[in-house]
Amino acid sequence: MCRSIKTLRPPALPEEATEDDIRAAALQYVRKVSGFRAPAAHNREVFDHAVDAIAAATAELLENLEVRGAPARQRAS
Repeated sequence: MCRSIKTLRPPALPEEATEDDIRAAALQYVRKVSGFRAPAAHNREVFDHAVDAIAAATAELLENLEVRGAPARQRAS
């Protein structure tokens, strides 16, 4: 369990998660799974790609989650 990753949706986070919040959570996840705080030069590209992919998936998840009791979100068209 990645205990230092905070919940990024209401009510745990009353305001909308920022890109920085999402990226920080993705970075922490990749660090935990890979076992590296910072990758060696030969792993940097794959490490960064994983962070980008997880951040994108997290942003999509948060955009589409329906939280009971929370006001409906206005989605951009």
